[in-house]
Amino acid sequence: MQFLLIMQMNPQVWDALTEEERNEVMSGHGAFIDTVRAAGELVGTTGLADPSHSAVVRVRGGVAAVTDGPYLEAKEYIGGYYLVDCENRERALELAALIPDAGVEGLGIEVRPLMSPAGMEM
Repeated sequence: MQFLLIMQMNPQVWDALTEEERNEVMSGHGAFIDTVRAAGELVGTTGLADPSHSAVVRVRGGVAAVTDGPYLEAKEYIGGYYLVDCENRERALELAALIPDAGVEGLGIEVRPLMSPAGMEM
Protein backbone atom coordinates (compact mmCIF):
# COMPACT_ATOMS: atom_id res chain seq x y z
CA MET A 1 0.00 0.00 0.00
CA GLN A 2 1.14 3.52 -0.67
CA PHE A 3 0.87 6.26 1.92
CA LEU A 4 1.62 9.95 1.88
CA LEU A 5 3.41 11.02 5.07
CA ILE A 6 2.59 14.73 5.17
CA MET A 7 4.80 17.01 7.25
CA GLN A 8 2.87 19.86 8.83
CA MET A 9 4.79 23.12 9.24
CA ASN A 10 4.07 25.88 11.72
CA PRO A 11 6.49 28.81 11.34
CA GLN A 12 5.89 29.97 14.93
CA VAL A 13 6.89 26.55 16.27
CA TRP A 14 9.88 26.31 13.90
CA ASP A 15 11.11 29.82 14.77
CA ALA A 16 10.89 29.03 18.50
CA LEU A 17 13.40 26.19 18.12
CA THR A 18 17.07 26.86 18.67
CA GLU A 19 19.40 26.67 15.67
CA GLU A 20 20.76 23.42 17.09
CA GLU A 21 17.25 21.94 17.33
CA ARG A 22 16.43 22.99 13.76
CA ASN A 23 19.69 21.46 12.50
CA GLU A 24 18.90 18.25 14.38
CA VAL A 25 15.49 18.00 12.71
CA MET A 26 16.96 18.70 9.26
CA SER A 27 19.80 16.19 9.61
CA GLY A 28 17.33 13.64 10.95
CA HIS A 29 15.61 13.66 7.57
CA GLY A 30 18.78 12.24 5.98
CA ALA A 31 18.75 9.34 8.43
CA PHE A 32 15.04 8.76 7.79
CA ILE A 33 15.57 8.73 4.02
CA ASP A 34 18.42 6.22 4.45
CA THR A 35 16.13 3.98 6.55
CA VAL A 36 13.18 3.90 4.15
CA ARG A 37 15.42 3.67 1.09
CA ALA A 38 17.28 0.68 2.57
CA ALA A 39 13.93 -0.99 3.33
CA GLY A 40 12.80 -0.40 -0.26
CA GLU A 41 9.81 1.63 0.95
CA LEU A 42 10.69 5.11 -0.33
CA VAL A 43 8.84 6.09 -3.50
CA GLY A 44 9.61 9.82 -3.37
CA THR A 45 9.94 12.92 -1.24
CA THR A 46 10.03 16.67 -1.63
CA GLY A 47 9.73 19.84 0.38
CA LEU A 48 7.23 22.51 -0.59
CA ALA A 49 7.81 26.24 -0.90
CA ASP A 50 6.17 28.65 1.51
CA PRO A 51 2.43 29.10 0.78
CA SER A 52 3.05 32.75 -0.10
CA HIS A 53 4.52 31.43 -3.38
CA SER A 54 1.37 29.48 -4.28
CA ALA A 55 -1.51 30.30 -6.57
CA VAL A 56 -5.07 29.02 -6.74
CA VAL A 57 -6.72 28.50 -10.14
CA ARG A 58 -10.51 28.38 -10.43
CA VAL A 59 -12.39 28.12 -13.70
CA ARG A 60 -15.79 29.78 -13.73
CA GLY A 61 -17.84 30.09 -16.88
CA GLY A 62 -14.90 28.77 -18.89
CA VAL A 63 -12.59 31.54 -17.65
CA ALA A 64 -9.60 30.82 -15.44
CA ALA A 65 -9.18 33.10 -12.44
CA VAL A 66 -5.82 33.00 -10.67
CA THR A 67 -5.40 34.13 -7.07
CA ASP A 68 -1.88 34.51 -5.70
CA GLY A 69 -0.89 33.55 -2.20
CA PRO A 70 -2.07 30.86 0.17
CA TYR A 71 -5.40 29.16 -0.37
CA LEU A 72 -6.32 29.64 3.29
CA GLU A 73 -5.03 31.89 6.00
CA ALA A 74 -3.63 29.41 8.50
CA LYS A 75 -0.79 29.17 10.96
CA GLU A 76 0.01 25.63 9.75
CA TYR A 77 0.60 24.38 6.24
CA ILE A 78 2.02 21.40 4.39
CA GLY A 79 5.80 21.70 4.43
CA GLY A 80 6.62 18.58 2.45
CA TYR A 81 5.94 14.89 2.16
CA TYR A 82 7.31 11.40 1.82
CA LEU A 83 5.57 8.91 -0.44
CA VAL A 84 6.14 5.40 0.85
CA ASP A 85 5.06 1.96 -0.29
CA CYS A 86 4.83 -0.35 2.70
CA GLU A 87 2.99 -3.43 3.89
CA ASN A 88 0.15 -1.81 5.83
CA ARG A 89 -1.13 1.20 7.80
CA GLU A 90 0.67 0.11 10.96
CA ARG A 91 4.02 0.21 9.15
CA ALA A 92 3.17 3.64 7.69
CA LEU A 93 2.48 4.89 11.23
CA GLU A 94 5.82 3.44 12.39
CA LEU A 95 7.60 5.25 9.58
CA ALA A 96 5.81 8.53 10.37
CA ALA A 97 7.03 8.29 13.96
CA LEU A 98 10.62 8.12 12.66
CA ILE A 99 10.35 11.48 10.87
CA PRO A 100 12.11 14.03 13.11
CA ASP A 101 9.29 16.58 12.86
CA ALA A 102 7.01 14.13 14.71
CA GLY A 103 9.11 14.68 17.84
CA VAL A 104 8.73 18.47 17.82
CA GLU A 105 5.96 19.83 20.05
CA GLY A 106 3.43 21.61 17.83
CA LEU A 107 4.33 19.74 14.62
CA GLY A 108 3.03 16.43 13.32
CA ILE A 109 2.93 13.97 10.47
CA GLU A 110 -0.36 13.18 8.75
CA VAL A 111 -0.54 9.64 7.34
CA ARG A 112 -2.92 9.32 4.41
CA PRO A 113 -3.39 6.29 2.14
CA LEU A 114 -3.39 6.82 -1.62
CA MET A 115 -6.42 5.80 -3.62
CA SER A 116 -6.62 4.00 -6.94
CA PRO A 117 -9.36 4.93 -9.42
CA ALA A 118 -11.43 2.13 -7.84
CA GLY A 119 -11.05 3.56 -4.33
CA MET A 120 -8.78 2.94 -1.38
CA GLU A 121 -6.36 0.08 -1.68
CA MET A 122 -6.80 -2.20 1.31
